[in-house]
Amino acid sequence: MIGSSFQNLVAVNRLPDPLIVQLRRFTSSLIEQGYADKTVRLKVKLITNFVQWLKRNRVAVADLDERLVEAFLKRKHREREGGLRTLQEFLDHLRRQNVVPARNLPCDRSPLAHILNRYETHLRTERGLVAHTILEYQSFVRKFLLKRFRGQPLLLKAVKASDISDFVLRHTGGMSVKSAQLMTTAFRSFFRFLFHKGELQTDLAGSVPTVANWRLSTVPKYLTPQEVERVLKACDRRTSVGRRDYAILLLLARLGLRAGEVFGLQLEDINWRAGEILVRGKGLLHERMPVPSDVGQALTSYLRRGRPACQTRRVFVRMRAPRRGFANPATLSGIVRRALARADLHPPRRGAHLLRHSLATSMLRSGATMREIAEILRHRAINSTEIYAKVDFQGLRSLAHPWPMGGGQ
Repeated sequence: MIGSSFQNLVAVNRLPDPLIVQLRRFTSSLIEQGYADKTVRLKVKLITNFVQWLKRNRVAVADLDERLVEAFLKRKHREREGGLRTLQEFLDHLRRQNVVPARNLPCDRSPLAHILNRYETHLRTERGLVAHTILEYQSFVRKFLLKRFRGQPLLLKAVKASDISDFVLRHTGGMSVKSAQLMTTAFRSFFRFLFHKGELQTDLAGSVPTVANWRLSTVPKYLTPQEVERVLKACDRRTSVGRRDYAILLLLARLGLRAGEVFGLQLEDINWRAGEILVRGKGLLHERMPVPSDVGQALTSYLRRGRPACQTRRVFVRMRAPRRGFANPATLSGIVRRALARADLHPPRRGAHLLRHSLATSMLRSGATMREIAEILRHRAINSTEIYAKVDFQGLRSLAHPWPMGGGQ
């Protein structure tokens, strides 16, 4: 494959070193990522033409950059999107190999960037938050600071409680309760961070308004055990995608894992001898959980007859090139939504968390205690589990007393 794609398309004697070596390596990486032979040929042909164009224009290898890629594509009138992506991938490969200097990105040394970088480090190393949560927190804080100072010097000590409350009241009007709560949580975290680091003399975390929301006011959305089985049976386990999705759905439904926990599962996290998996949960907490036999069989089937050969250590990967781990945990919710559609189920909430809620509800109705459910879901505080009491309708009825009739009856 490498020979046919490379030797037939590359004029070896005309390619300047070290590009000949790097093009071979790049071609190998394309094959390892699962690209089809035709796709590899097209990419190598484009790169070969680009390199020959560089040679005709007497461009040194060390001078390669995005500007030259744009110039080549513009002069040759090539298909912009696919060509740009291919040449950018090759340029990134050359930089990783130290053949081409690293891209000189402008370094933001502004006070805003400095404090946000410090806050990011605090959230990651001291709070143990995951990357997407950190980005959400930073986004809210950035918007607040930009709005508050409007191009003026960033004087954090000038922030007043009224600045915070005004911003929250003005911006939460069009938000969902969950988004508004996330924003206020981010603000409390940020101002507490500033206080503990000595940037503020007063802890302004207490000045952040509380989003109006009755605790435990909503009933968790869930599927019945029969509906969960319909979702599982909707996976076509004759295919690689079906075997992968079935294993994912079982981890969500049987173990109650969060989407991010399944997303981050590594091959070395599975202990086959002990029948356990290592779950990397919230706040850098790592816990070992026993794997039921059906989950173990599904993982075995996927890893042996479904998972493509690739470089990543992630358990669950893309089936199409480039073959690598999923981009983010939201991909898991997409898998759940498609499985629900195949099972002809249309609950109001259709993300990966639906199966976690369904497990907790099923356990409660089978007689499990709140403490037992909290242990399975790995809730740090029992009050995180109390919301599931609202779906135990039979239990609630047993606590109800007849209302006294009027008139002394």
